[in-house]
Amino acid sequence: MTGREHARSSVGPMRNGAAGFQRVKRGWVWNQFFVLEEYMGSDPQYVGKLHTDLDQGDSAVKYTLSGEGAGSIFTIDQTTGDIHALRSLDREEKPYYTLRAQAVDINTNRPLEPESEFVIKVQDINDNEPKFLEGPYTASVPEMSPVGTYVTQVTATDADDPTYGNSARVVYSILHGQPYFSVDPKTGVIKTALPNMDREVKEQYQVLIQAKDMGGQLGGLAGTTTVNISLSDVNDNPPRFSKSEIPESSAVGSAVGKIKAHDLDIGKNAEVEYTIVPGDGGAMFDITTNEHNQEGIIVLKRPLDYESKKAYTFKVDASNVHLDPRFQSFGAFKDTATVKINVLDVDEPPVFNKPSYVMDVYEDTPAGTIIGAVTAQDLDASSSPVRYSIDWKSDMDSYFDIDPVEGTISTNELLDRESISQHNISVVATKLSNPVLTSRVAVTVHVLDINEFPPELASPYETFVCEHSKVGQVIQTFSAQDQDLPSAGQQFSFRSPKDDFKNKNFTIRDFGNNTAGIVTKRAGFRRRLQEIYFLPVVIDDNGYPPKSSTGTLTIRVCGCESDGSLLTCSAEAIFLPVGLSTGALIAILLCIVILLVIVVLYVGLRRQKKKETLMSSKEDVRDNVIHYDDEGGGEEDTHAFDMGTLRNPKVVKENLYRRDVKPEMKRGPRPPVSQDSADIRDFINQRLTEHDTDNSAPPYDSLATYAYEGDGSVAESLSSIESVAIDLEEDYDYLSDWGPRFKTLAGIFGEQSETQSDSTTMENTH
Repeated sequence: MTGREHARSSVGPMRNGAAGFQRVKRGWVWNQFFVLEEYMGSDPQYVGKLHTDLDQGDSAVKYTLSGEGAGSIFTIDQTTGDIHALRSLDREEKPYYTLRAQAVDINTNRPLEPESEFVIKVQDINDNEPKFLEGPYTASVPEMSPVGTYVTQVTATDADDPTYGNSARVVYSILHGQPYFSVDPKTGVIKTALPNMDREVKEQYQVLIQAKDMGGQLGGLAGTTTVNISLSDVNDNPPRFSKSEIPESSAVGSAVGKIKAHDLDIGKNAEVEYTIVPGDGGAMFDITTNEHNQEGIIVLKRPLDYESKKAYTFKVDASNVHLDPRFQSFGAFKDTATVKINVLDVDEPPVFNKPSYVMDVYEDTPAGTIIGAVTAQDLDASSSPVRYSIDWKSDMDSYFDIDPVEGTISTNELLDRESISQHNISVVATKLSNPVLTSRVAVTVHVLDINEFPPELASPYETFVCEHSKVGQVIQTFSAQDQDLPSAGQQFSFRSPKDDFKNKNFTIRDFGNNTAGIVTKRAGFRRRLQEIYFLPVVIDDNGYPPKSSTGTLTIRVCGCESDGSLLTCSAEAIFLPVGLSTGALIAILLCIVILLVIVVLYVGLRRQKKKETLMSSKEDVRDNVIHYDDEGGGEEDTHAFDMGTLRNPKVVKENLYRRDVKPEMKRGPRPPVSQDSADIRDFINQRLTEHDTDNSAPPYDSLATYAYEGDGSVAESLSSIESVAIDLEEDYDYLSDWGPRFKTLAGIFGEQSETQSDSTTMENTH
């Protein structure tokens, strides 16, 4: 238990018959407990535990508590001796509480030991900021004092416990008033930090002092006070005659001085007119006459700049307005005075070298990357250094940081163009010698889109090359597109792949204007040799980082007119209106249709002549199937039934024509069918031998079918294709003589003729 000391003792009856108790060693002693101040928990705060050696854990001992806060602030569990604080405590209100505890018998309330006193101390936390009880302060220091001259001392007090931790350890710092004054961080003594401070230039200064506890560490509490310091005068200027001095910040049109010429006359005869003699400085000023007192008021005509010119000298003439001719012979009625005006230097804010700045940065640029810089300078004679900062107006300004000395702007985190495409920040330039003087400049940061998508062909181009194309001919112009934004300003380049140098057919020519062309490298393209060519093309863009992709162009070899117009690209005609009107094109198509109808009718009539009357269904050999129920004798039995039955002798007729065959010539009478059928027997025996010796045959009985017509088959060929007769095919070569318009039609029917011829050849082979 914290703060608890144990000592052996006991209480018992006195010996030798003496009344009362005999004092022996005590069984429990408490010194002090600690409780944390400003406790905000929902449950009572645990303080500590009381325990005596007489407590054997059988609940026979009861603990009692009395003293400051007993029952209201502190409570004790009578059985366990646990002490709890019932509410939050404030050390600054009361630092400790003195209480008394006693252990008694739970049944008889008889004290088991004498009452003991102990203390509960409130443990301090840092909940009070330092305070300047005597602020604001007023102080004075002589002008032109050297650096380190004592000005005054400020003191802050902290109500927290100075003996515990750093809660009451105060450190002083100066927030405003540099570089003129400084403060000692431990004592709070304020001293001069800048030499030769002139009262005639600036007399009053306001300094802001901060006192922070926790030794100035992060998380400490702070308080501030203001110190008003004035410079007392010292004799640092000799006597001088009066002269006209004006600050360089004087506004145009303001009065900068007065001059007066005395005239002994009165009334209108004493009216004076002032004029500036042209010369040095005369263009900077103007002069007017005050009608009431005849003074000349010098007025500023143009802005002054101490750094450009520090003094102006010019002459002023004073003459009468109303002249009397009788006295003009006495001489000129005017007088001339020389006026010198000194320009006083004024502390001016820094000046940026540009009225505004524009910077570009790519999205996803790593944090800490420098994207640009701003520059400002002090144009005053002192040429004070300049410090830069960003005017925090919103959370979006936190995307950027600026170097206070160099003025370079860098990114603080990754930028996303899709979220914010433009950032507007304000940069402040502060004069180091006078932090009050500041200037601002607007900086616009454009977030550029990073090149995320590769370029691709603008469309799936399909072009053609004429069979009579020449070498170096551009047959197609194509372009590309990119999904990146903005589309304006994108540049694409086109080229052939590196491994495509062996291509002797086509090449890519980049025109340099986001388009390219397909150029032929040879002549003599033929559809019959190769109808389609595929040309790969590599497309590069100018984005960051650069992207590229490879597209494929499809080139089809086509027949063309002599002028390069497309005629056809395949076996099917593709007609284009090559200089023909719609009516002429329709007429040509009608002629072609009519010719096709005539040809079809002609072919149909010729084929109709070759056909004979179809046989009835009963006469069709294919419909005559004989059914019988004879059981065979097995695989070896070849004599169990008459093989001639397969030939269907009932339908043997000498002059019978098949319905599915177009007979070309008369056939002679067939020889009578032999019942012996030696050829069929040999055929079947040969096939049975082959199946018996076949190792791949299944181990069980299986049916083997042998399709053999045999010599002199009554049913003739089982094929629907005539194997003997050969149709006389129509010759369509005459279509080629009709001109180029019928070239495609001749090609179609020529291919049909070749197909029919091939089919006939295959049938004969079968």
